[in-house]
Amino acid sequence: MSGAHARGRTRTKERAGKAGALKERAGKAGAPKERGAKPDLANEITASLVVFLVALPLCIGVAVASGVPAELGIISGVIGGLVVGAVRGSTLQVSGPAAGLAALVAETVLEHGVAMLGVIVLFSGILQVVLGVVRLGRMFQAISLAVVQGMLAGIGLPLMFSQAYPMADAKAPGTPIENMAGIPGLFADILTDPQAMIATLLGAATIVLSFVWKKVPGPARKIPAALVAVGIGIAVAALPGVEVKTLQVGNLLASVQVPGAEQFAGLADAAVLTSILTFTVIASAESLFTAAAVDRMHSGPRTRYNTELIAQGAGNTVAGILGALPITAVVARSSANVQAGAKTRISRTLHGLWLLAFALLLPQVLALIPISVLAGVLVHSGWKLFAPTEFPKMWRQDRGEFVVMTVTTLVIVATALLEGVLIGLAAGIVLAALRMSQTVIRQHIEEDTAKVVMAGNATFLRLPQLIEALESAAASGKPRIRLDLTGVTHLDHACRSQVEEFTAQQRGLGLRVELLMPGPARTEVPAVTAPARPTVPAAAAPGPTDAPAAAAPERPEPGPGAEWFYLDTRPLPGDFGRGHGDYAQGPPLVR
Repeated sequence: MSGAHARGRTRTKERAGKAGALKERAGKAGAPKERGAKPDLANEITASLVVFLVALPLCIGVAVASGVPAELGIISGVIGGLVVGAVRGSTLQVSGPAAGLAALVAETVLEHGVAMLGVIVLFSGILQVVLGVVRLGRMFQAISLAVVQGMLAGIGLPLMFSQAYPMADAKAPGTPIENMAGIPGLFADILTDPQAMIATLLGAATIVLSFVWKKVPGPARKIPAALVAVGIGIAVAALPGVEVKTLQVGNLLASVQVPGAEQFAGLADAAVLTSILTFTVIASAESLFTAAAVDRMHSGPRTRYNTELIAQGAGNTVAGILGALPITAVVARSSANVQAGAKTRISRTLHGLWLLAFALLLPQVLALIPISVLAGVLVHSGWKLFAPTEFPKMWRQDRGEFVVMTVTTLVIVATALLEGVLIGLAAGIVLAALRMSQTVIRQHIEEDTAKVVMAGNATFLRLPQLIEALESAAASGKPRIRLDLTGVTHLDHACRSQVEEFTAQQRGLGLRVELLMPGPARTEVPAVTAPARPTVPAAAAPGPTDAPAAAAPERPEPGPGAEWFYLDTRPLPGDFGRGHGDYAQGPPLVR
């Protein structure tokens, strides 16, 4: 083979190789990218069963706390799974009736009746859809991590104390504070009631299993601890002589209350419209704040906030048509979904299907499950949400954020979820404002001048410090005061007004005040200052003693976007030009 043929073959192979590489790259570029993890159906089914076990007592408990039949809570849970869960807004967030709205629902039912609740929830859902369409969901992403962690702890702590009562087959007193205060009396009742003791032991066994089950060797640990606890609970409840409370669910279809013309006529009532707006704001805020919290629990696809808001609105629209409870995202169910190993939307959708199937077809199976076991599952979820180790961790990392986190938690426990989050956000904003308002003020005396130099961000939060410095300069007894604010990067209206008022006041007393202020452009040199020195070429600049032209160089003009400052001396009458050097010759521009 000749050298020419060999070189030709080599070039042909190189071209073929390059063409193949280009095709491969083109194929990769054209291939659709996978979004999220590949679904493991078995894993999603087991996760959905865990969420179902957490959601079922919550649906019933929220309904009872809201003053409506328990079946309406289950209907809302089914809608939260099948309607909201099917929309591609959030991957792992689970929706249903939430305890955060229970007090508001109870008040609304008491004032307007159960039938009117459907209309209020219906129009709240429509408003949520509108808010999502106009893309207002993104605004809820601007939330501090400390507020999110405080919100989780503020939900988890009351959840543990509230579920301690059904874990002993007792009824919770009411508010989180009342529930905490009643714990000693609850323990006393348990010790005197054998059946309450059995129920408590079942709940305690559920909690222990939830903590240690992952350490069980072999394939058995793949079975959710909640399912194991339910199986043990059913077996114990079936023993002779054991009379623990079990779930009781009525007819779902008979509990549906579709709003009629009489209920729609109630929209003319201003109180009803107010309720609609209140439900819309609280349900939207709770759902999207929860989305921010759930996104921090996993590394999967992030929430599409506007789409999720539309999904929540669609769910509430359907719930309103059926006369059920309002729907929001629920942290307890969502965290259970994450902890159970869910990776896709399949689990949260399936949990709604299990709720529907068991309530319609197998109510007798639900009647075998002890309430104390489900309460134990919720106590474990509450502990995971509370996450007590996060508090010392936050203290070590950032004590300011620790304060925000603690305030958020305490206010949620003392009041309600929305109030706590809003106050936590306000605390976070105040903390950010204080940290952004880092102002350095230096004072010193030079001969006949009291000087005050400021740098940093001068906001109203630093106004007391500024006033103290100005008053100290005035009290120095010097005939001249120089205020140098050229190092200030931001000067808000309050501080600017204070400086200007102080300057005017001291000049009125006969003092010379030289004020060096930041200004956005050269044209802002005030007309009341001393005459400005004209800009002239170096060759034409006259000197006082016929000095060389180079002694008076040309002053450069500012470029586009340059920041300039003006020096306002405002000399007293008759004092202009008396030994004050360059200050008396005009306000030089300082770059």
